[in-house]
Amino acid sequence: MLNRRTVLGLMASVFAPGRPLAEDRGAEDREPAFLEQSLRSGMLPKLANRLPKMPRIVNLTAMGREPGRYGGTVRTLIGSQKDIRLMTINGYARLIGYDEKFNMIPDILESFEVSEDRIFTFRIREGHKWSDGTPLTPEDFRYCLEDVWLNEELSRGGPVTALRVDGKPPRFEIVDPLTVRYSWDAPNPDFLPKLAAAQALSLVLPSTYLKQFHKKYQDPFRLSGLMKEYQARNWVALHIRMARQYRPENPELPTLDPWRNTTNPPAEQFVFERNPYFHRVDENGRQLPYIDRFVLNASSSAIIAAKTGAGESDLQSLGLDFPDYAFLKDAEKRYPIKVHLWKRTQGSRLALLPNLNCADPVWKPLLRDVRLRRALSLAIDRREINKAVFYGLATESADTVLPESPLYRPEFAQAWIAHDPAKANALLDEIGLTTRDDDGLRLLPDGRSAQIIVETSGESTLETDVLELVTDHWRQIGIALFIRPSQRDVFRSRASAGLIMMSMWSGIDNAVPTPDMSPDQLAPSAEEQLQWPLWGAYYISHGKVGEAPDLPEAVELVSLLKRWRRSATSSDRAKIWHAMLSIYTDQVFSIGIVNGTLQPVVASTRLRNLPDKALYGFDPTSYFGVYMPDTFWLGEEG
Repeated sequence: MLNRRTVLGLMASVFAPGRPLAEDRGAEDREPAFLEQSLRSGMLPKLANRLPKMPRIVNLTAMGREPGRYGGTVRTLIGSQKDIRLMTINGYARLIGYDEKFNMIPDILESFEVSEDRIFTFRIREGHKWSDGTPLTPEDFRYCLEDVWLNEELSRGGPVTALRVDGKPPRFEIVDPLTVRYSWDAPNPDFLPKLAAAQALSLVLPSTYLKQFHKKYQDPFRLSGLMKEYQARNWVALHIRMARQYRPENPELPTLDPWRNTTNPPAEQFVFERNPYFHRVDENGRQLPYIDRFVLNASSSAIIAAKTGAGESDLQSLGLDFPDYAFLKDAEKRYPIKVHLWKRTQGSRLALLPNLNCADPVWKPLLRDVRLRRALSLAIDRREINKAVFYGLATESADTVLPESPLYRPEFAQAWIAHDPAKANALLDEIGLTTRDDDGLRLLPDGRSAQIIVETSGESTLETDVLELVTDHWRQIGIALFIRPSQRDVFRSRASAGLIMMSMWSGIDNAVPTPDMSPDQLAPSAEEQLQWPLWGAYYISHGKVGEAPDLPEAVELVSLLKRWRRSATSSDRAKIWHAMLSIYTDQVFSIGIVNGTLQPVVASTRLRNLPDKALYGFDPTSYFGVYMPDTFWLGEEG
């Protein structure tokens, strides 16, 4: 990586020279009919006054896609109200984002400049506006950092890790009316990737709107009235509720996303309508998004696949899994839908995660013994699971990066995955678990039979199907497996309390990383990590809660992660990634099973520009996000 780099919108798309496209052609043809009434009434200005002076121009023809036309409603199904966050993820409007090849490009920003990986200069598009028509200005950036992240009441733990270097927040400067700068004394390689993430680092907020809920700017009497109006216990709770961007439950909150929520919760149906000030246009000057409206209908997660197969969704991936494929493919004969299969980007579709912070005094040291973890991995017949559950279409692998990543190495994928019950038995004998009961189960040091309870979120029959096969495999080495499903929230809280000895979840989220993406998923760095929740909580809280890791290999992973955060070149980061992947797979901190599995994506036969094949995951693709759903459009039935 160069010490200094400048990235302009030209990398992302082709910009019209000199002046905005809106002035180059008749605007009449480029106004969405959906906005006609608002335009006639004067509630909205014309397109030329809604777009930035230099909008982001998406050249669909150059991308091998078809320029579209305005209109239509897309229906989709969600499992609960919280899933409206999918509109933020899939809408994928970011200050800086990834393209389909995971190159980092300016999006909301017109350009960005990085010097020494520690000085970041951002240029705002002139004339860019929030969805309510208020200007996007440097004040919105300053407010987010100084009045929210650095406010001790609103951010009790202080700024997130990506905003700290050596514990210090950035220096912030307003360079000119369109330029802001963040700088640290040392490199911060995590800063830009976090801005491009599915759950992006919040760096800009609509200050004009939100200041009415902030005690620094609002009259105390009026603020008290707002707290009563919105039934908030204090001003902090009020501001947090009204400012939530990732799960956009406040319809009044201005947004920069392609669609804005129009529905107050609680509700069974949420309607998102086009943002009339969205900053992207196609090569013909038509403002994106093409689709006018998304309607999200809440449904029981258990019947989303059935409803999708009955033609009740126009674009669906949530609530679908590979076992649904045959049913959905058959539904193509009866309804105007098409089933696509995208490759999931997880390190393992399902992984067994031994809880190294387990509270059981006997199981805790056993789970921390790498020989036990290796034995459990060697006992699993991954080929049988692949054939029985995934029709042989998956890849038997440890929980590691995929071949699509430049960091992939075959030895990581092959670490401790050979089906070798004899070696597994030998490792367990070596540990000292040599005595067995009348049922052939090994006895623990306290005389109990070796029974491992694997807890799941209970959201997928896939988990049960795989665990039933693993139960037979482990029985052959004298270990009993029992499955305990529970609700996701209960499941996670039990793990943090040490009440879970092992869980089943997916493997590492981002298995297609580049060296410049953070390797934090390989080290104890978040309390959500089920194999070491207390160590993760300790890291994320800067030692205020949780426990410091005391397993040498885990300590080394944390040390390497800190080194990555101080690194200044891609080559250094690649070396650190490889060191961490080597430790993570050799130590079997996550027992991977298969990866490269396929995700059904169901779409209306009318939907255009949706790729037939693509990568699918939370990070870094943001599910549909990097494929730009604002460019999807509805044609005639295909």
